[in-house]
Amino acid sequence: MTDYSILFLDIDGTILTPDDTIQNSTKEAVKQVKDKGIKVFLATGRPLHEIWDIGKELHIESFIGYNGAYAIHQGQEVFNEPMPPKTVERFLQTAKQHGHEIILYTSKENLLTSLEAPIVQEFIDKFHLKNNQPFTPEYMDKVLGMTVINVKENNYMIYEDQHIHLSQVNIEGFKHSFDVIRDTVNKGVAVQTILESLSLTPEAAIAFGDGMNDKEMLSYVKEGFSMGNAHPDLHSYSKHQTTSVNDHGIFNGLKKLGLVE
Repeated sequence: MTDYSILFLDIDGTILTPDDTIQNSTKEAVKQVKDKGIKVFLATGRPLHEIWDIGKELHIESFIGYNGAYAIHQGQEVFNEPMPPKTVERFLQTAKQHGHEIILYTSKENLLTSLEAPIVQEFIDKFHLKNNQPFTPEYMDKVLGMTVINVKENNYMIYEDQHIHLSQVNIEGFKHSFDVIRDTVNKGVAVQTILESLSLTPEAAIAFGDGMNDKEMLSYVKEGFSMGNAHPDLHSYSKHQTTSVNDHGIFNGLKKLGLVE
């Protein structure tokens, strides 16, 4: 009988390899832990309406999306916390002043500050974003998450304040992109809310991630694993370091815990 009850998996750079595929070892690892009765969640910065196919491929029906702003467990809403409209407005004004672009995510749409900019199209293509349309003010109170793109190194700090920090997207070629993370709404807070709703403790939880948007999640659970390809600063927030996403990282980490073979 395992001491673990729940597993949280980031997607990009953790489940998905750079060529947007899932290794067979990852599929097998997910199957084996599910067979042991362990609940599995995908925990991502992506909007949920863009990842149903990944959930279907792994037979996972529970999700944390938008870097923790929205979560569901087997179809039931657990957490829903849109961004304050004043925050959204501030980001839009700052981006316009500095020539940056923003992709804003609602529960159903990806809202873009530009549909024509080549750098936006590259982002759309890389992350296979489908339901795209221009941002209009009517969506101001419906934004669950944002990614700022075309940002030069260190220039991201113009957006930060005491309640918000930006997390660089840990994908080669997209280091100019930064997810917007709230101190009170992030993957760690969502994990905490889910555990409390299921009457579970952090000691029963495992998590894997590769980006700095995973730091709160990895440091909250008992068994946090940073991938071998993770942002270098992430390792200090995880209890364990596993191999890279291209080298069976999830399988090897779960094998270390004796959960797969």
